[in-house]
Amino acid sequence: MKPIAAERREHVTAIIVAAGAGVRMGGIDKLFADVGGIPLLARTISAFESCPLIDQIILVASESNLERCWKLVQTHGFRKVIELVPGGARRQDSVQQGLAQVKDCPWVLIHDGVRPFVDNELIVNGLEAAREHGAAVAAVPVKDTVKVVNPDRMVRNTPNRDSLWAAQTPQVFRTEVIRDAYRDAFGDVTDDAMLLERLGHPVKVYLGSYDNIKITTPEDLDLAECILRRRGK
Repeated sequence: MKPIAAERREHVTAIIVAAGAGVRMGGIDKLFADVGGIPLLARTISAFESCPLIDQIILVASESNLERCWKLVQTHGFRKVIELVPGGARRQDSVQQGLAQVKDCPWVLIHDGVRPFVDNELIVNGLEAAREHGAAVAAVPVKDTVKVVNPDRMVRNTPNRDSLWAAQTPQVFRTEVIRDAYRDAFGDVTDDAMLLERLGHPVKVYLGSYDNIKITTPEDLDLAECILRRRGK
């Protein structure tokens, strides 16, 4: 199989989902939190802006942040951001809003706006992994033993850690495949690949990065600064 970059490639759209409420941040708007002197969301967008395989970016934000996000796009000169659209009540609703804006583009990457350490390698590897089945997700092997518990927090079983991977984003799909999955969606889902799994569609896991953290709590901002220091940035 030839690398994507070595052949006439198909166009790729990145949907960056940044419409969450951030209820665990103690009043901090994490999207605009300072991470090494740069707003967190700007770090995330920069990775896709600088990747030559990404043709365009659709940014999904909450209604209350639309103006602020647009100013960020303009301030940092992100030319690939072609649409800024309001999100929905749930993450999956926000993704659907983004998908509705994808026109004549066979590949789509869906990424959490609060994962600022995505890089070119993760994007390229995701596109390569998705070519065979039309769907691939970044993930890393879990380091801890995981317990399955009942509602009373009593242990039911301990699954084999060798088969457990923690899902991340980017998640990469053929556009028609993920659109069909969302068309048949029901209930709540915690990531986009779950919709395909329900339909029995194969999903490839490719190796993510332990640095590819999701900023969820104030402590995660401290961890982000540690990652930057280690990287010498």
